[in-house]
Amino acid sequence: MRLPASFITRRDFLWMAAASSAAFAQGISQRKVKPLPRGKPSGIPFLARFTDVAAEAGLTNPVIYGGVQHKNYIYETVGCGVAFFDYDNDGWLDIFVLSGMRLDEHNPNATNRLYKNNRDGTFTDVTVEAGLVRTGWASSVTVGDYNNDGFEDVFITYYGQNVLYRNNGNGTFTDVTRQAGLLYEGSIRWGSGCTFVDYNRDGYLDLFIANYVDLGKGVIPKPGENPYCNYNGVPVNCGPRGLAMPHNYLYQNQGDGTFREVTAQSGIAKAEKTYAMTAVAADFNSDGWTDLYVASDSTPSLLFLNRRNNSFSEEGLERGVALSEDGMEQAGMGVAVGDYDLDGNLDIFKTHFSSDTNALFHNDGTANFTDVTIASGFGVETRYTCWGTGFADFDNDGWPDLAVVTGSVYPEIEAKFPDFPLKTPRFIFRNLGNGKFEELMEGAGQGISAAHCSRGCAFGDFDNDGDVDIVIVNLNEPPSLLRNDLTGDRNWLKVLLVGTKSNASAIGSRVLVKYGSKVQAQAVLGQSGFYSVNDRRLHFGLGTNTHANLEIHWTNGLVERFTGIAANQLITIREGRGMVATPLPGMKTKANSERQNPR
Repeated sequence: MRLPASFITRRDFLWMAAASSAAFAQGISQRKVKPLPRGKPSGIPFLARFTDVAAEAGLTNPVIYGGVQHKNYIYETVGCGVAFFDYDNDGWLDIFVLSGMRLDEHNPNATNRLYKNNRDGTFTDVTVEAGLVRTGWASSVTVGDYNNDGFEDVFITYYGQNVLYRNNGNGTFTDVTRQAGLLYEGSIRWGSGCTFVDYNRDGYLDLFIANYVDLGKGVIPKPGENPYCNYNGVPVNCGPRGLAMPHNYLYQNQGDGTFREVTAQSGIAKAEKTYAMTAVAADFNSDGWTDLYVASDSTPSLLFLNRRNNSFSEEGLERGVALSEDGMEQAGMGVAVGDYDLDGNLDIFKTHFSSDTNALFHNDGTANFTDVTIASGFGVETRYTCWGTGFADFDNDGWPDLAVVTGSVYPEIEAKFPDFPLKTPRFIFRNLGNGKFEELMEGAGQGISAAHCSRGCAFGDFDNDGDVDIVIVNLNEPPSLLRNDLTGDRNWLKVLLVGTKSNASAIGSRVLVKYGSKVQAQAVLGQSGFYSVNDRRLHFGLGTNTHANLEIHWTNGLVERFTGIAANQLITIREGRGMVATPLPGMKTKANSERQNPR
């Protein structure tokens, strides 16, 4: 019996509309959106310039991932992430690069790689010594101190078995997947996005794992075998449409080094199945409890709001972050979280496939979002398939900018359609400070305008010079390490949180920095961009302001305030135990380094 229209909720209607649009589409969602005309350039100088220094820095090993000229299966195309993190606690960012493999050959370079920062602009490959050599189809990474021992641990999703590495604190890691209770039985899963998250505020990091496509059911069609395996008439790998959708999973940290699956009782299992990709954990409604946002490919994206009773409710459609402004599904891939308009709330930016705009969602502070993509200036760019992304104040003017890396999934297309190249440039949308952004390529330096087939990227200050650099995964070539050569004398502040009652990594905590008449919110994230992890030291550009006030909203609910903090230094705050202000390691500065106490 068909229910009367009055029984169909708005949520049901939107899901039906999304399903209807998929019935006539190719393997990946495309809205066929034409770019809007670009306005007159602002003429405002952009003082940041990016130079790719990967080769001289020692990042020379290629990221092996699928075929070079042809890819038969979807798991060859998606690629992987990268992490900036300080694995040895020496104050310098190291780099962990994930890798895939090839179907038709054994390649000794096909392994994840850990690069140790030599503190002089170069890195040393310490993968073997660290115990991190592993072959397989790696997807994403999340970094966090799950056992609260003071050292950051690493979890990696795979097409196949996911892996948890415990940091031993002596430069080595141990695979503890089995003893942690994270091995699974049954059909092969394809882990996609993942993030550490302390959803129950017990001081231990739990683990959310998304899954992209269920490849355990039936045989994957061959290129060209059905309508989901063609792109503009060229046979290509199939999917995700036409392939089965999997479940996502939540594991609760038991506090003894083990995890217990709580997918059903937490409400995660109640959500509609989607082709889930990047996962982000942050407090979007400012209630002191960490929520989850999952970008979904060619299906509605998911917003799990924390109900503060060990459960979540999925409200992406109701809250305005599941579909485009016109109610269409998009090929959600990467996610940036930041406060672009300095209203103290965490906004969301999501990357999509070519022939579509990326999307910017404005947060009113209660997790009700408005699509402001067109109004903010992002409608001018629809040419490229976009992946990794992030908010960062690259020029330290006090307004967060946004970077995006790009690359096609179909190497076969370029021969027939030269306007659809495999390798494409990156771009930066610089924040004009009035709710609008301006696209930059050549104006941001060679490292941005250069063309690569990129996927994950991470943001952090690898050379400790007070600005934000970028590391990028390029498929079947070495990574890019974009050094930010910033000129001028604008000020900045870095904030590192260390939990005591909250989880040690402070993942889920939110920081408000007030400088002059501005206030900016940032969150400590376990994953963002595309399958990647940023520097856990939050970076705030301050412009001409020489001091700032801080308000820390810890994951466990404590709020602390610090006033009159001098610029151009690193602030380390231990929950409930005060603050230490120090120069960045290796940086000569006149910053005050004496201990200060919270108000």
